[in-house]
Amino acid sequence: MLNKKIATLINEQVNKEFYSGYLYLDFANYFADEGLDGFAHWYEIQAQEERDHAMMMRRYLIDNGVRVTSGAIAQPDKTFNKISDPLEAGYEHEQYVTSLINNIYSEAFAIKDFKTMQFLDWFIKEQGEEEKNAEDLIKKFKMFAHDAKGLYALNQELAARVYTASTTGPAM
Repeated sequence: MLNKKIATLINEQVNKEFYSGYLYLDFANYFADEGLDGFAHWYEIQAQEERDHAMMMRRYLIDNGVRVTSGAIAQPDKTFNKISDPLEAGYEHEQYVTSLINNIYSEAFAIKDFKTMQFLDWFIKEQGEEEKNAEDLIKKFKMFAHDAKGLYALNQELAARVYTASTTGPAM
């Protein structure tokens, strides 16, 4: 059985992962409205990955005898004035999620919950990748989006992204 504080933190993280997916769908909606279907597609896949993360955490709780409670998912409240706004917000959000995962890990470390630490190792690595992807997208946007051809090429690149469910993630 998991420590009560750890169980609560992971259960809260399940909700936050679903929120992340909801936020990224909001970004996808914005880009679809702007006619940037490749950007929209990229964030649709991001949303799916966040849902996967939530489900992995949910399964970990269930497999450890914890009753999962579902809270309301907050409505995204971001407004965008330019195309780069969601990209910047996405990077900031990934940094926030990293801090949440690190906090759970710190709490597990404090009580020597090695099983949870091992479970979270995958998420620590994943968050490093998520932050890098978000930062790289901003860099590409700054480099290529200053003209219509560059923006078009970047949009096409993002449209080619393929969703692949994790086969290496924890508690699948």
